[in-house]
Amino acid sequence: MSWRGPNSPLPAEINPRTVFERLFGDGESTNPHVRLARLEKQKSVLDYVTDSLSRLQRRLGTGDKRKIDEYFDSVRDIERRIARAEEQSLTMELPQLEKPGAVPDDYLQYSKLMIDMKVVGWQTDMTRVSSFMLGRDGSNRSYREIGISDGHHSISHHQGSQENLDKLIKIDELHVAMFAYLLERLKATPDGDGTLLDHSLIAFGSSLSESNIHTHDDLPIVLAGTANGQVKGNRHLVCPKETPLNNLFLNMFDLAGLPHVEGFGDSTGRLTNL
Repeated sequence: MSWRGPNSPLPAEINPRTVFERLFGDGESTNPHVRLARLEKQKSVLDYVTDSLSRLQRRLGTGDKRKIDEYFDSVRDIERRIARAEEQSLTMELPQLEKPGAVPDDYLQYSKLMIDMKVVGWQTDMTRVSSFMLGRDGSNRSYREIGISDGHHSISHHQGSQENLDKLIKIDELHVAMFAYLLERLKATPDGDGTLLDHSLIAFGSSLSESNIHTHDDLPIVLAGTANGQVKGNRHLVCPKETPLNNLFLNMFDLAGLPHVEGFGDSTGRLTNL
């Protein structure tokens, strides 16, 4: 779902503990004093790694140098996160958050835990962009939490069966409830002269409108937040038939202040009525 470049997908991270460590380091909580001591240790390790890579790079061919360059990019990304974490430790009081343990078996508990870390990541400016799949395409997991033992993918090919449609509606309602939980958390989190929800823009939806036959147009998409007052809410917009979803993403890139992007995927232009 996320890509570093045209040919480099970013694998999804499903372990809450790993997400916590990526955002806040490998300590047991967001305690600022413990974080600062750990960051100093990480910086010394990175200095050693960078020096070793520089010496190695002088002895490599073109192909291997390219791989080393990619590794350098990863190191620089860690360095940027450390610098941001140091700044936060000095200028803001981080919300108290304990490192998660094992992956929860319960879907509600798992989803809320991942959403909570997303909100804290935005609140502390550890990241400004994130994606979260409430249900992976092709997954055949069951939702026993709401009394559904059948696989999601199997149910989605409902073939008009009312029993399957009723089950599919219950699963959709659960996913929407998790989206609502995210919005409630953002709305309850102060940020500058408003809330995190005021200053965010969140797209929620699916890549299919009719799962039974994999119809991928006329998608029902919810856009929440105002991107700091740039988007007017409480509207229902109907786009022309076969408008690519990627057209909306071009608008979102603009609202996020990214350099102008001519196209993205199968986009045909920007939405004109947003």
